[in-house]
Amino acid sequence: MPLLKRGLEIFPSALFELSRDESPWFVAHTRSRQEKALARYLTPLEIPFYLPSSENRVRRGGRNFVSYLPLFPGYVFLRGSSAARAAAVRSNVIVRLLDVSDQGRLQGELHDLRELQLSGATLVPTPELYPGDSVRVKDGPFRGYSGTVIGEQGRLRLIVSISMLRQSVSVEFDRPSLAPAGRASRVGSAA
Repeated sequence: MPLLKRGLEIFPSALFELSRDESPWFVAHTRSRQEKALARYLTPLEIPFYLPSSENRVRRGGRNFVSYLPLFPGYVFLRGSSAARAAAVRSNVIVRLLDVSDQGRLQGELHDLRELQLSGATLVPTPELYPGDSVRVKDGPFRGYSGTVIGEQGRLRLIVSISMLRQSVSVEFDRPSLAPAGRASRVGSAA
């Protein structure tokens, strides 16, 4: 049983064929859980947008529920002129608009993401984690423990320091079992 129907993810269907000069990309940072509301607002105004989402299935009380959650919570990718930007802001769900300095790069990344969606790939939002980030273990026997990322081995495993009895131990966890608990400041990183 769907909690909310899927909704339109991309408008128009030829979004990636629009001219970057006439319809440059910009990003809307929305209020909490207002991404779909913005998409519904933009559609009749014919303002081009992309709101990639993924299916989320949960079972509660013996019933299955399906929802479609944004892959990038709080963000909707839009295209258009300054008039389109002004019209989007009138939705009253946008906190701020972000300019895109590298139009080609964003276009390529979003196009690749769309191709993955169309191929049927299962996309799972995964936060970036770096050495120094505070994390909380979400799954397994260490569920609820907090720690600090102290390194990364390969691509899929992290080493996390868990403080127990004022001592640290190193434990490897799969990346999906960790959730950010805060972010350490990184000198020279792009924020």
